[in-house]
Amino acid sequence: MSASMSVDTTKPGSRLPWGDIVLSAIACVSWALIGMAGTAALGLHLLEADSAGSLGPMTAAVVALGAGGSVTPSGDVSAFGLTGAEAATAIEITPLGVSLVGALLLSWFFLRSLRSAGVVIAPAELLARAGAVVTLFVAMLGGLAWAGHDVITIDGSALGLDDLPGGGGGGGGLEIPGLGDVGDIGGLLPDQIGGLIDAEAAVGFTVDTVPTLLGGLGWSTGILLIALLASRRTPLPRGWEAVHRVVRPAASALVTVALVAVAAGLAAAGYAAIGDDHPRRIAGAALLGAPNGVWLGVPIGLFVPFDGRASGVLTNFLPDPLDDLLDSGSDQSVTLGRLADLDGRVWLLGVAAAMMMLLAGVLMAVRTPVGVGNGPGAAAEVRDPGALAFAGRCALRLGIATALVLPLLAWVTEVSVDASLSVLGFDAFGAGVELRGQLGMALLLGAVWGAAAGATGALLARASGAAGRGAALFALGDGRWGLEG
Repeated sequence: MSASMSVDTTKPGSRLPWGDIVLSAIACVSWALIGMAGTAALGLHLLEADSAGSLGPMTAAVVALGAGGSVTPSGDVSAFGLTGAEAATAIEITPLGVSLVGALLLSWFFLRSLRSAGVVIAPAELLARAGAVVTLFVAMLGGLAWAGHDVITIDGSALGLDDLPGGGGGGGGLEIPGLGDVGDIGGLLPDQIGGLIDAEAAVGFTVDTVPTLLGGLGWSTGILLIALLASRRTPLPRGWEAVHRVVRPAASALVTVALVAVAAGLAAAGYAAIGDDHPRRIAGAALLGAPNGVWLGVPIGLFVPFDGRASGVLTNFLPDPLDDLLDSGSDQSVTLGRLADLDGRVWLLGVAAAMMMLLAGVLMAVRTPVGVGNGPGAAAEVRDPGALAFAGRCALRLGIATALVLPLLAWVTEVSVDASLSVLGFDAFGAGVELRGQLGMALLLGAVWGAAAGATGALLARASGAAGRGAALFALGDGRWGLEG
């Protein structure tokens, strides 16, 4: 970046570069949806979900869920003795692995289109570029809503009903590949179970158009906003200098540690798959849901309480010891302490979450300018506020940022699945899982953890001489913009 570089690409009264804006939006949305669809299709295939139905509609449905959409399974299950409320099925879960791939691609291409603007970008051009991306993304989601529906025919003989008591097979319970014998499935089947062996039911799922479009609007807008706040080397409109100095170091630090945590989760899944009898299933689950597990562990590790319940076969899909805590079927409070009572190793989750916050504090201190120049050419006139003042600034900024991010993590990792027959290839009679974080406590604890991590990280960075060493050029103040050779 040179001192002679233009500082504004769109002067008042000049025309916006609509050709470049539209082409950039097409690239952003196309690559994001390609990445999301590829991740969803591969994950479903590895989970063998495509053995129960067509992979295309399933992929469209999972992409819609990943983009903030809604999917409603439904169908005729009266042949299995399930009617009325028992036959209703609902899904409220976001496959964050799909979401993360789409978010990274959407953000990267969007930010790349902004970096050609120079040192600052006109507000009109920024709004036009963001609006074009969001509009095109929502329009493409409309196509997914049209494609994301299918009907799966469930064969009674394929469900292992003849192995159940009264089914004529002499078995003692239902055998599910990968889970073993799960015993009685809750008494939902009628007494004359032998007559159901030849029964069939049509169970479908449909992407809800209006909720999906609204969810996609909010999802894409939120992703672009986070990208703008976390990207330290992307231009902003004139007058937004405080965002460079105050917001971006904290936001970028939190985004960095969140991505590092996901990478660690994927590495752990890869290690677990090596010695497992079903490595493909572990790989598929990691592709779709590794961020779900990792980002659920972060608020729990930081002592945010969750309310949860689980019943039926879906309890077996919960990680240990969460399944033991929720298997009573009643509402339970999920906290780090209660999980540690069942397995002492859970305390390591708290240690890992605390270390993650400390890393965020150090990163923020390294990326935060120690002082700001007093005017043009003030590169050598930066006032040092002192260690305590610097630590206080970092504590305040990271505390506010974490108070917003921790409730967001608790919200996006919420799970609510009530299934009476089959959900995207998984058979689950009368099963349900619900897990919701207490957002108020998440906000309060986020502020406390963020402030503590910000202050500690700042003092460590000052002691090591690393404070401010990684500050981006935009964050160093007006007098130092454009001076880098």
